[in-house]
Amino acid sequence: MDILRDTWLVFRYNVRISLRQKAGIVFGVLQPLLYLVLFGPLFATIGTWETLVPGLLVQVGLLSAGMAGFGIVFDARSGVLERLRVTPAHRMALLLGRVLGSSVTLLIQSVMLIVVGYAFGMRAALPGVLAGLVLMALLGVSLAALSNAVALTMNPDLFAPVMSTAVVPLVLLSGAFLPMSMAPGWLDALSRLTPFRYVLEALRELFDGHYASWTVAAGVAVTLALSLVCVTVGTRVFNRENA
Repeated sequence: MDILRDTWLVFRYNVRISLRQKAGIVFGVLQPLLYLVLFGPLFATIGTWETLVPGLLVQVGLLSAGMAGFGIVFDARSGVLERLRVTPAHRMALLLGRVLGSSVTLLIQSVMLIVVGYAFGMRAALPGVLAGLVLMALLGVSLAALSNAVALTMNPDLFAPVMSTAVVPLVLLSGAFLPMSMAPGWLDALSRLTPFRYVLEALRELFDGHYASWTVAAGVAVTLALSLVCVTVGTRVFNRENA
């Protein structure tokens, strides 16, 4: 049970730090909010808010949790990671607490985006939105674990440009702005190789009120598999780098 207690302590510590940095939470969701405000009215002529808002949720997930590795880069440079290394805390707890904290930040940002979406006219039913937030929490855990693993294995100075370069095409390939079924065949096939398309299509189904569909089942399965793989990889990298 020590690992649960240690995870809770690290999680609580990271959430407190995140909540103190309210500007950071707002700036993390600012870009998707601008898309919602400036691009949304134009998009509403060819689609629905229930299509656009889930796309922006995946975008904020990639931008927020996908960049969670910045925290471990700063901790490594400031010596915090070195001090944590000599504590009796379980190594896995040091990663899980950090990753769960990033997921909470992503949930706060997702709720902000959904509230603005409702203000603009979104009509998604509450059960679908709540189920979507569960998917977003799992997505946040996946991306944060992977981001921390990447940050630990590469030159810290390269982390920002590499992740920024990776995030933009992943957002576009997920179909965040336009459904990939509208794309040319080769681009549609390429997007199917990324897990984020399946997560996004499941979110759109849930927001449309369709809960028992193959699209939702596929999205849930991909999200769970992604979480398992990313947390496993993140844990192994974290343990190896802190052995």
